[in-house]
Amino acid sequence: MLPYNTQMRYVPRNLDKVVQQAARHFPAVVVTGPRRSGKTTLLRQLFPKAQYVLLEDPDIQGRIRNDPRTFLEELRPPVLFDEIQNAPELLSYVRTLIDAVPRRMGRWLFTGSQESPLMQGITESMAGRAAILQLLPFSIVESAKANMLHGGFPEVLARPKSRALWFASYLQTYLERDVRAITNVRDLVTFRRFLALVASRHGQILNKTDLAAPLGVSVPTISEWLHVLEITSQVILVPPYFENLGKRLIKSPKIYWGDPGFACYLLGIASETELQRSPFLGQLFEGFVAAEILKSQVNRGARKELYYFRDQQGLEVDFLIPRPNAELWLIECKAGKTVRPAMVAPLLALRRTLENRSTRMIVVHGKSRLAQVTRAVASGVEALDLARFVSELIRDH
Repeated sequence: MLPYNTQMRYVPRNLDKVVQQAARHFPAVVVTGPRRSGKTTLLRQLFPKAQYVLLEDPDIQGRIRNDPRTFLEELRPPVLFDEIQNAPELLSYVRTLIDAVPRRMGRWLFTGSQESPLMQGITESMAGRAAILQLLPFSIVESAKANMLHGGFPEVLARPKSRALWFASYLQTYLERDVRAITNVRDLVTFRRFLALVASRHGQILNKTDLAAPLGVSVPTISEWLHVLEITSQVILVPPYFENLGKRLIKSPKIYWGDPGFACYLLGIASETELQRSPFLGQLFEGFVAAEILKSQVNRGARKELYYFRDQQGLEVDFLIPRPNAELWLIECKAGKTVRPAMVAPLLALRRTLENRSTRMIVVHGKSRLAQVTRAVASGVEALDLARFVSELIRDH
């Protein structure tokens, strides 16, 4: 429970200002996100005088179970409770303390790795009293080291040569702590195979039967395991875009691994050369773009809004993003550095279907030292490299 060492080097996060603003307007602030994404570091940096309580500590868990009131009375706010899902019963007691002095802001800080159960507890115990934010691994605008091979986890970017060892350790910790804390997975070997299989379906429309068959498990089991991945912020499920378009549309979501570096690790891709030669390059780039879009949204405290389009006649557009002033961005992703006019045909076809809807059509491509970062590739269609595209996302909101 010692104060944070502010001499440690801290890489600013885009969520910093949102967290600070939330602490000025809410008695409690909750930061969720995948394990090791930097939640604790962020809060300890922004609130160095807060008492720090690690709720994974068995001794602290025992004290809370035996006498939660006395435990809380011994603390002097502000207090940072790390990994609140390990002691969710604290929330109702903290609510009582908040209600006793409702005008005191920013006194209770929480991190949590398991989003759905944690959100349910906060909805019930802390409604109107807590700002709920999400921190994902580093975006490319937060760290120039973030890329497809290494992903965005802070420790991987700090020590890229230890990438494989870090992901192996992360996977083991994830299996032993997060997965077993949520559901009774008896066969972790099969569950590990399931993770690699999901990575091999990266960027595809979710088909649970297709996942169940090679593993020899039931579809309900696959549904349960996918739920685990989703609530621990490991995968991204992108729903289809539904608007009255007069078409028969695909209704299943597309699935991506949330961190491209972890996806590469699960696929056995160990170097940039292997990545560029991989048959998964296109899907990995598409997932990289999806993750950057979501990071641009959650890093400003906004809700996630990301969709794809595909009808039963085969027309498909990678992503659709609702933007301010009712504008809709239509996005195609191309891992290569050369964008040709033929690549934009799906964008133009969907644009004609949308009729009077205000749209912006963009092809996001891999960065080239020779190409301009933005250019018109067809009438009304822009070609942007990923860095320029993300800067546009952040600027235009």
